[in-house]
Amino acid sequence: MEAVARFLKENAISEVESTLPDMTGNARGKFYPTNKFLAEKGGKIPETLLVQTVTGDWAYNHYDIVDPTDKDMVLVPDPDSLRLVPWADEPTAQVINDCYTNTGELHPLASRSVLRRVLALYEQEGLRPVIAPEVEFYLIQKNTDPDYELKPATGRSGRRETARQSYSIDAVNEFNPVIDTLYNYCEAQGLDVDTLIHESGAAQMEINFLHGDALSLADQVFVFKRTLRETALKHDMYATFMAKPMQREPGSSMHIHQSLIDIKTGNNIFAGSKEGEFSEAFYHYVGGLQQYTNNAISFYAPNVNSYRRFAPDISAPVNFEWGIDNRTAGLRAPEAPLPASRIENRFPGADCNPYLAIAASLACGYLGLKGKLQPSKPTEGLAAEEGDAVEVARSLEEGLRLLEECPELREIMGSKFVDAYIGVKRAEFETFHEVISSWEREYLLLNV
Repeated sequence: MEAVARFLKENAISEVESTLPDMTGNARGKFYPTNKFLAEKGGKIPETLLVQTVTGDWAYNHYDIVDPTDKDMVLVPDPDSLRLVPWADEPTAQVINDCYTNTGELHPLASRSVLRRVLALYEQEGLRPVIAPEVEFYLIQKNTDPDYELKPATGRSGRRETARQSYSIDAVNEFNPVIDTLYNYCEAQGLDVDTLIHESGAAQMEINFLHGDALSLADQVFVFKRTLRETALKHDMYATFMAKPMQREPGSSMHIHQSLIDIKTGNNIFAGSKEGEFSEAFYHYVGGLQQYTNNAISFYAPNVNSYRRFAPDISAPVNFEWGIDNRTAGLRAPEAPLPASRIENRFPGADCNPYLAIAASLACGYLGLKGKLQPSKPTEGLAAEEGDAVEVARSLEEGLRLLEECPELREIMGSKFVDAYIGVKRAEFETFHEVISSWEREYLLLNV
């Protein structure tokens, strides 16, 4: 705690947000006066927070997963995650905690613990994953009534976008005040954000992160989502990471670029012997992603809305093809210099828990490396033609069944965690399934 105390003193911090990511990837925790936070050295919090659904309910099997007496778990602040809270009214810091059991072990249900578990497997192999996320989002008009459809936010001109504005500079400039605030907040927090582009949806954008350590980047995405939401509210609008917030607009994803570094040599093990070639390890890794992605899909598409992205068009992957510099494939190998050889996983939605999506992607690749799996040949044209079958799971319920049927992922990510995750997400699905939609009333009420 010495590094933590020094940071708080140097920045004259009067309040601390002590946080942890829940199963959905949102921040839970406590607010502390600085002296109280230092005295408690992290403190405790009920472990049931780790099996709470997005609706505030509990996993259907939570009494089988956590102690029914609602015991506490121990929080240990990670000093590397300390950041200022630039939107706060008084000097405030935020810190992300690792969760531990009362016996001193990483709590198996915590998102950070799951990612640490997967990273430890790579460390045993002498490897260090390198990650670079790309996060898409929409700026939307404030919507306080969920019965009304969402509308894109309006920029400086006062007019909403109606045409596709991919990579448009002027379309981004429409939201200059928002973007300026966002970059100021990111700089104040030390977030390694890189480029920002306008995506094809109305008021849809994408921000890219510089490549780096997997846990650090998961933390940064976690913090960035909070940051963007606060930024949007400051400018009287909402920001959303829903995978498919509007019917006639494309979905939002979180593409994950990934490579592996040999810890001893510092070399990228995906690089081939000459420009334009990949190593055997690269092909095994891609083979793992191809074979296990559908089993892991509920980590990439964790909400009932997530599966609206996987429609029979080329805006999101619908099968498990891979290609070189081919954005119609779910797995894309960008053309790059040898040291930057990597694979891009385009399946995760922007609504994913970054810790779990990164852990799942690395787990699939790890299974490919250990099993020396071979991928298919890279596709050179469209990965899917109009009318082709959608091979990806089409619902959260189906995705959970595929996870349940995969002992390999269960072993890597932890059996107890997988049971808890399925319990949380199945409870969410059943709650959603109870809702009768306007489509059903429109087309079935008097016609069946």
